[in-house]
Amino acid sequence: MNSHLNPEPFRPAPPRLVHTPMNTVVKIGSMVLPNPILVASGTFGNGEEMNELIDLRRLGGIVMKGTTLKPRQGNESSRVVETPAGLLNSIGLQNPGIDETLRVKAPFIKQFGIPALINISAESAEDYGEMAALAGACSHIDAIEMNVSCPNVKQGGMAFGTNEKMLAEAVKRARAATAKPLIVKLSPNVTDIALMARVAEEHGADAVSLINTLVGMVIDTKRRKPVLANKIGGLSGPAVRPVAVRMTWQVAKAVTIPVIGMGGIEKLDDALQFFIAGACAVQVGTATFYNPAAAVEIIDALDAYLQQHGFESHLDLRGAF
Repeated sequence: MNSHLNPEPFRPAPPRLVHTPMNTVVKIGSMVLPNPILVASGTFGNGEEMNELIDLRRLGGIVMKGTTLKPRQGNESSRVVETPAGLLNSIGLQNPGIDETLRVKAPFIKQFGIPALINISAESAEDYGEMAALAGACSHIDAIEMNVSCPNVKQGGMAFGTNEKMLAEAVKRARAATAKPLIVKLSPNVTDIALMARVAEEHGADAVSLINTLVGMVIDTKRRKPVLANKIGGLSGPAVRPVAVRMTWQVAKAVTIPVIGMGGIEKLDDALQFFIAGACAVQVGTATFYNPAAAVEIIDALDAYLQQHGFESHLDLRGAF
């Protein structure tokens, strides 16, 4: 029998589920992040290599590889060693200097229509001010992240971020030099990180980011010497995440400016911990070494999570406890 004489009973098509992206925009001063997932300084270069692997336009922004006032060759090898659930590095801020970074590296990022955040390191408060002025005058830079884990050469080598007075002076110098958003990247190697965050806020920071790496050492027991030529290095990766989440929570309660969390974020659940702890955005770092798409995967997973659980924004996750 012909099928057209006995058609199947009419069944209306199921309603189409329309995907509506959640509101994940983040504002820090005059900078608008399209979503709260950035890539961290020193782990993504300036995007040139990663452009061959992922769509950079999907990112909330790129925090550029750390730059200094003058070019630096970095430390001698060995400079990197894997650790249990982490990575120890002592690259030594190898970079071409701020002039080339602003002239060549920043424009590359801006062609993708996403924020470019320059990460600056300095040996004196005056140098922070000079670099902030140069970055502030560059149209391709959207914000400045200050790495205050650098040693103050004029003050005996103590890191800026471990001393209240030195941190205050460095932030004041940078703030006076530019109107662009200023983010202070806090060192975890302190007794009271909430205090340091308040110092940064008091002297003009628009936001704080944390944590920078913890200080560690790996010893080659066969040679009975440190693996790294510099002996010590910065520990990153999942091993530091519980420390980073705890410090993010403490800082978010202590300041009124936005908090950007980082430290061992590999997947959505990791990022959610930072949001719940009080962060408005996060940076993905070490994970991109073994999964270049980690940040993009988290962006997609976050959008799905917010829809599934009925949240209008990831910011609604904050203050759960």
